[in-house]
Amino acid sequence: MKMFNLFQNKFKQQKGFTLLEVLLVIAMIAILAAIVIIAINPAKQLAESRNAQRRSDVNTILNATYQYAIDNGGALPAFITGAATEICKSNGIIVCGATVDLNVLTAAEKYIVSMPSDPNGVCSAVGVCYTIMKSANNRVTVAAPNAELGAAISVTR
Repeated sequence: MKMFNLFQNKFKQQKGFTLLEVLLVIAMIAILAAIVIIAINPAKQLAESRNAQRRSDVNTILNATYQYAIDNGGALPAFITGAATEICKSNGIIVCGATVDLNVLTAAEKYIVSMPSDPNGVCSAVGVCYTIMKSANNRVTVAAPNAELGAAISVTR
């Protein structure tokens, strides 16, 4: 009976976790969480998704420009110059100033519904943060100068 009491007393003493065991488990969880956060890198993922949107927007603007040229006997919109210039929001109400007015693309929603704007939205008051230019041979380049992660986003056709 005495041995049974010793065995019973030993179990009564070990009902919970020690402070050291709890701290070790918390430390392991923290290390695993840090590894997962570093592996996922949400800031990089968000920047890559914004760059994907920029690539899509640049292609949309260029396609609309060329569709306009096809419908107008090869003539590009009049305000496209030989220097890379920011594109105006082109809603017909805004005064574009030093930006390129491509209102002919958005008028009556014929080529595009509205001019796409950079996902960061840090542009001039009347611009969309994308630039457009044409070469001497009428090749058009649309670019996204605010691309992140060192990406160079531009399309020439």
